[in-house]
Amino acid sequence: MAEELSFYDVKTKSKFNTSEYEVREKSGRFFAVTKSPKGTHECWRVLSKDQAAKLKK
Repeated sequence: MAEELSFYDVKTKSKFNTSEYEVREKSGRFFAVTKSPKGTHECWRVLSKDQAAKLKK
């Protein structure tokens, strides 16, 4: 089971926790990406290189 992370939804200005996300790399940086619970857009969270490696397993 994936570790639960906290995300901030910029469009609705609210925080939420979820364990359903995917780790993506973009321009050498790592992000956790999930769907917003209150819309159709995605919410992104910056991850450290170590944290991304741990979550990809």
